[in-house]
Amino acid sequence: MNKYNSFLELVAARQSDRAYDKTRAIEPEKLERILEAGRLAPSACNAQPWKFIVITDTELAVKVGKATAGLGMNKFAKDAPVHILVVEESANISSKLGGKFKNKHFPLIDLGIAAAQICLAAENEGLGSCMLGWFDEKEIKKLTGIPESKRLILDITIGYTVKDKRKKIRKSKEKVISYNRYE
Repeated sequence: MNKYNSFLELVAARQSDRAYDKTRAIEPEKLERILEAGRLAPSACNAQPWKFIVITDTELAVKVGKATAGLGMNKFAKDAPVHILVVEESANISSKLGGKFKNKHFPLIDLGIAAAQICLAAENEGLGSCMLGWFDEKEIKKLTGIPESKRLILDITIGYTVKDKRKKIRKSKEKVISYNRYE
């Protein structure tokens, strides 16, 4: 199952994949492990302010994928066999109060952590993933029954990638890390 020798190796390998084999289904046991990684993510005050809507139906996945594409963006999404829609749920009172006091919206941070764990778990299972924030929220809500009052934050596409890994381009350590003071 795990083809990586260390967590850093897994992190280095994970990328945003934008081309999937639409003929190859994802094994249910792999999907369950990926979803469990998201469910187990940490959150402020253990609020767990998320709901994951898992799209596995082939026809619905294509429709959600088309609603994720627009203005030339995300055309590949219609080929993803699975979409994990990340919906923001209400935080608990401790998280809400802490967020008001510190002027931070903790649920968005929490959803980002859960999404990262989902994508790392997908990579660990030999699958590609891509977090997408550009989509027709109203259309996807209509297709999936997500209440109008809820915010759909991300569409995470999952599938077997058909492209090779790219060279990862990141800023140098010196540009993004400093010790003991901002430099």
